[in-house]
Amino acid sequence: MEKPKLSFWQIWNLSFGFLGVQIGYSLQNGNTSRILEALGADVHSIGYFWLAAPLAGLVVQPIIGLSSDKTWTKLGRRIPFIFFGAIVSALAMFFMPNAEYFTFLLPPLLFGAVMLLLMDTSFNVTMQPFRALVGDMVNDEQRNLGYSLQSALINFGAVFGSLLPWILVKIGMSNVPAEGEKVAESVIWSFYIGGAILLGTVLWTVFRTKEYGPKEHAEYNKIDLNASEKKEKTSIFTLIGNAPKIFWQLGIVQFFSWFALFLMWVYTTRAIANQVWGHGVALDAKSIGFNEAGDWTGVMFAFYSGVAALFSLLIPSIAKSIGRKKTYSFSLLLGGLGLISMFLVEDKNMLLLSISGVGLAWAAILAMPYAMLSGSLPADKMGVYMGLFNATITLPQIAAGILGSTLIALFGGNPMAIIVIAGVSLLIAGSAVFFVKEKVEV
Repeated sequence: MEKPKLSFWQIWNLSFGFLGVQIGYSLQNGNTSRILEALGADVHSIGYFWLAAPLAGLVVQPIIGLSSDKTWTKLGRRIPFIFFGAIVSALAMFFMPNAEYFTFLLPPLLFGAVMLLLMDTSFNVTMQPFRALVGDMVNDEQRNLGYSLQSALINFGAVFGSLLPWILVKIGMSNVPAEGEKVAESVIWSFYIGGAILLGTVLWTVFRTKEYGPKEHAEYNKIDLNASEKKEKTSIFTLIGNAPKIFWQLGIVQFFSWFALFLMWVYTTRAIANQVWGHGVALDAKSIGFNEAGDWTGVMFAFYSGVAALFSLLIPSIAKSIGRKKTYSFSLLLGGLGLISMFLVEDKNMLLLSISGVGLAWAAILAMPYAMLSGSLPADKMGVYMGLFNATITLPQIAAGILGSTLIALFGGNPMAIIVIAGVSLLIAGSAVFFVKEKVEV
């Protein structure tokens, strides 16, 4: 039996919760450096704090993938992990911007770092099953649509999450900390609102999605439930050794893609604060200049996410016309050129043109590797392999976090030079796509 063709709204419901998760993730990406600098971190060491995210993903996602592959409940196999991960994510979002009020437990900077670790761990618990859920539920014909629609929802969420602090400032909230406080009111309320939306959208997916049961799953994926069960345990190392060749080929592309993204997320606020607002004006993390740069970073991230959301809707037809590889490669190359061009820009509005290339790359990064990989994975190990594939996201971020302080020292403390390095990394990723060999080119 083949998997049934799902309606547009059934595919929409599969990934709707990812909209809220991405709102939270975008608030984290756009404001973590801002919060940590306000709590006492400096630009030379801030990359180390960001290591919490990829370290959490490296450990958590394979475990969650393996666990969800073997879980069958009344709610399903993936949805319980999505639901409980969302609850913890929302709680961490409520606490992180209020780190200064928990000095009776830990120093503010340390408490903020712990909440960042908890928040990103739970984001990973929630995100990984969403990837596997689409792989479980959609047929081969709809795979491009499934992952592209997921990418679009992710990016619509990213637009809202990135813009939220800026919107709150426009309606009257302060974007600088009040007297005696460390974090701006607009940032605190952004995290409150984002956490609430995260819970609401995940509940929509939980109650609107019915996963296939064990019998249906076996029939659709040609698994013989009557065959004698193999008792031997398959280790993670065995699974890695048996991974299809495309797993490693896409892993190289992923490494350079996510190395670039991590550098961009960490250093954009400080880079544009120095270059556009002026180093002297925006040096203090509590200054108006620095916080305006932080708000504009959110606008830039929202803009590239908006470009990505729209481009995601076009990816299925573009990929059908010129192939997945060309679509993926050209998108990454344009993203690299966009980041490199930021070095030449001193007007904040022109930065939106530069960052639009990143939007094309981001849409492709969220959709194409999963669409290309999932057709080569065994159905009964979809979750664990998607979790292992997450290492191609986390390891480059760990490398970027460790090397970031060294790179910024080599370039005289100029964070804009790091943005250029990120652009070069995306160019390498785009070139590496041409060496990927798909099982079936669709």
